[in-house]
Amino acid sequence: MGRRSRQRASAPPQRERTPAARAAAPAPPTTTAARRSRRDEAPLAPWGRFPLIELCALSAIVLGVWGFVAHNGVLLTGAAFLGSIAGLEVAIREHLGGYRSHSLVLAGLCAVVTLTVLAFAHAERSLMLGGAAVALVVAFIGFRQLFKRRSGGVGMRVR
Repeated sequence: MGRRSRQRASAPPQRERTPAARAAAPAPPTTTAARRSRRDEAPLAPWGRFPLIELCALSAIVLGVWGFVAHNGVLLTGAAFLGSIAGLEVAIREHLGGYRSHSLVLAGLCAVVTLTVLAFAHAERSLMLGGAAVALVVAFIGFRQLFKRRSGGVGMRVR
């Protein structure tokens, strides 16, 4: 038996509190803010508590495994698309709700969309890169300002 365990075993038992002492002791906080978890503070989805995003992510995992085993690029592309949609929905909801800042993720989406449009328009590579960079910077500044307004002036909130 170690030294610490002997010390704990020989410590005198704590005295029972009298009813008057229990009444005078401060009560633990019972506010809803103290009991709420971080997940409860997150903005709710428009469809309520139905786990649509979780089901979308699960189907992306299933499609990804199936596509990997079957060597099927279409299934792998579908899995990547479904997983991206699930993550993007959460990012948009949390950003617009002022819960967490996802400015760079949403600005990156704008840059990818700009890059895709310019690629389908058969633009030169330098124009595509420049357009995507400008879209990234402008969208980042805009999304950052939007988050500051939605969160009450906080520029970044990490929990």
